Amino acid sequence: MRSGNAGNGMGKKTTTKRTESEVKRVLYERPRALLDVHTHYCAGCGHGTMHRLLAEVLEELGVLEQAIGVAPVGCAVLAYDYVDIDWTEAAHGRAPAVATGLKRVHPDKVVFTYQGDGDLASIGMAETIHAANRGENITVIFINNAIYGMTQGQMAPTTLIGQKTKTTPRGRDPETTGYPLKVCELLDQLVAPVLLARTTVVTPKHVRQTKALLKKAFQCQMENVGYSLIEVLSPCPTYWHMTPMEAYHFIEQTVTDSFPLGVIRDVKDRA
Repeated sequence: MRSGNAGNGMGKKTTTKRTESEVKRVLYERPRALLDVHTHYCAGCGHGTMHRLLAEVLEELGVLEQAIGVAPVGCAVLAYDYVDIDWTEAAHGRAPAVATGLKRVHPDKVVFTYQGDGDLASIGMAETIHAANRGENITVIFINNAIYGMTQGQMAPTTLIGQKTKTTPRGRDPETTGYPLKVCELLDQLVAPVLLARTTVVTPKHVRQTKALLKKAFQCQMENVGYSLIEVLSPCPTYWHMTPMEAYHFIEQTVTDSFPLGVIRDVKDRA
């Protein structure tokens, strides 16, 4: 800001004009780790937003060179095509086990998993529970879209009661397929986890909240506090058979009834 004209007695306020390039930089600047590539995700998918937040948080924390991501099976497997850090792949559901080994061998690294609900809460539930129960000092990013996306729309452990999928064409019936698994609440029964939270990316406000929680989860690991899991309710317009806007409204108006947003456990806040 330039100084006002002190001699005119009017206290006139002046402003500094920004160049066009400076204005653009204020509005949008690609994180250094977010690769400039075409997306393969469907329109309205939440993965793209989460990739950007992941790149932003790792850059802001100054740990791009120390970060190691574990990509499992599912739509999340191609995260390494978008975020320019070190990645390794894991067999279906085994990401927490792989992350455990990486973190124990390289305790100075920032190790995280990036998993969908089919991977984390179905075939990988044993690895999820035991890594959390041991209090492994890792960060888990859990993308919950209530359906199997990569295999084209079958029921997942998190599919809602009454929700129609390829394997529940009349809607999920709890008498035959059980109830949606609430992973955060399930892990809250364990002693070791330090941060368990559920959020979403359907509005700018939610995106900001998600970024703050993601950053806090990584900070827990960097401070050697312990195991953190951030669950993100994410739209899947293609296999929900909705437009992107309908999918976003569906999360706000319906999905959050079964999966309430909020912090389920935060040991640091209790301390």
